Amino acid sequence: MQGFAEEFRVAMGLIVSGDPELWAIVLLSLKVSLLAVLIAACIGMPIGAALAVGRFPGRRLVIVLLNALMGLPPVVVGLLVYLMLSRSGPLGVLQLLYTPTAMIIAQVLLVTPIIAALTRQTVETLDIEYTEQLRSLGVSRLASVPVLLWDGRLALLTALLAGFGRAIAEVGAVIVVGGNINHVTRVMTTTIALETSKGNLALALALGAILVGIAFVVTALVSMIGISREREVLHHA
Repeated sequence: MQGFAEEFRVAMGLIVSGDPELWAIVLLSLKVSLLAVLIAACIGMPIGAALAVGRFPGRRLVIVLLNALMGLPPVVVGLLVYLMLSRSGPLGVLQLLYTPTAMIIAQVLLVTPIIAALTRQTVETLDIEYTEQLRSLGVSRLASVPVLLWDGRLALLTALLAGFGRAIAEVGAVIVVGGNINHVTRVMTTTIALETSKGNLALALALGAILVGIAFVVTALVSMIGISREREVLHHA
């Protein structure tokens, strides 16, 4: 117990003192995850909106497939990206393996289905609510997408936060395609796994505390957005 208390004290000291190695790892983690979520949003939101308002053969099958992809195992995604980016792979000439870019690609593949599925649910609900009003104004289904996306902006922010939570906590895919290289691709989750196995609990605890803090902030933001949505609904009612 005394040993744990000492490790925890050292861990808090690393955070408070602004340890360069610690915060370099944190900043790289945030950079990779935020870029991945931004790219995933640019891909996932249009896909989700198109599935919500579109009517085409096989739509239900696509929705089922999209929902299934939300639970895609991270290590499988990492393996697929690894095969694509390896020297013998179709994109091996780009030499992206074991770089932050490879980690971003893996996280984009993991986060895009989440954002797309949540966007579809949000836009579909709003489309049912406003469809008669929009059609009476002569607004087509396709043209109504921007309106519905704007009206559902709070719910879509929740989708983005959910995607960020998945990305920042990911370890399986990023360690496969990133290689956990010191000062290059070492992020919070992979460092925690490595330092714990080495017995360097102080750094692992410090990063774990920061990761928990980020998770708490994300959860708090989601709750605040939910409260704002409830107030907005009551106001319009």
